[in-house]
Amino acid sequence: MPNSKNNVALLVHACDRYEFLYKGFDYSFSKNWDFKIPCNYYFATEIKDAEVNGFTNIKSGKGEWADRLANLLKNIDEDYVLYFQEDMWLSKPVNPKFFTELFKLATINNWKQVKLHSSDVYVTKETDNFIEGFNIAEVDNKASNFLMSHQITLWKKDFLLAQLHKREHPWRNERKGTKRLKKLNPLIQHIDYFAENGADEININKKPIKRSEYYAVSFNSTLNFNAVRFIEELKSGNKSEQDYAAELQNHYDNDLTHDGKPKAKKVDLFKRFKTWFLNK
Repeated sequence: MPNSKNNVALLVHACDRYEFLYKGFDYSFSKNWDFKIPCNYYFATEIKDAEVNGFTNIKSGKGEWADRLANLLKNIDEDYVLYFQEDMWLSKPVNPKFFTELFKLATINNWKQVKLHSSDVYVTKETDNFIEGFNIAEVDNKASNFLMSHQITLWKKDFLLAQLHKREHPWRNERKGTKRLKKLNPLIQHIDYFAENGADEININKKPIKRSEYYAVSFNSTLNFNAVRFIEELKSGNKSEQDYAAELQNHYDNDLTHDGKPKAKKVDLFKRFKTWFLNK
């Protein structure tokens, strides 16, 4: 059950079509996360039930991506949200001291957005402030891309809610949301805590302690190459993990979508028109 003393919600924003990934998220998160980190844990589906170790299952209802997330945010009490998605699988342990300090500083300083994933789409400026050896850099909003992104980020809940315009699908939200943030030009922090897909640090850090890592295992509703490392790991586990590894391997080898269907083939509209014209 959520602890009313905690001011941060770790929110996993999932969709029902990706139910196949829930077990993999559960496995990798439980292995690498420290549940003593002071936040409340929510795994958010649309209408399906989900049992994920350490998480309370909450539901957004059906609808477009931004509308579903907005509905979730309006129904949780915490002021800050540490945002995850179900296809972001942790591959290295986390440091609880880092998150305890991060949450304290964010609350004291009223930070709006702290990006926690390393990526070369960001240009940052060094500051004099550090957490566990990680520089709390500032994002150069003009020079950076994807100011609005759905990677692992600590958000002030109300600020995130303001970036969610009605009926925006995730790609439009990132694209148009970035334009809106560039115009608004808020202070955005960046910390190299998570190596996203193995990315290198982009800030000037001081021998940071226990940097974590995650891989996004999904692309266009199918498993990508990042899933292979987890499949190999699960093959060495217990019977349940081995069975899941076999399912993942089958999906990966046969390019199946997460709901078990063959991936839709791209339609060449020019060839279709040409065939229609010749047979007319």
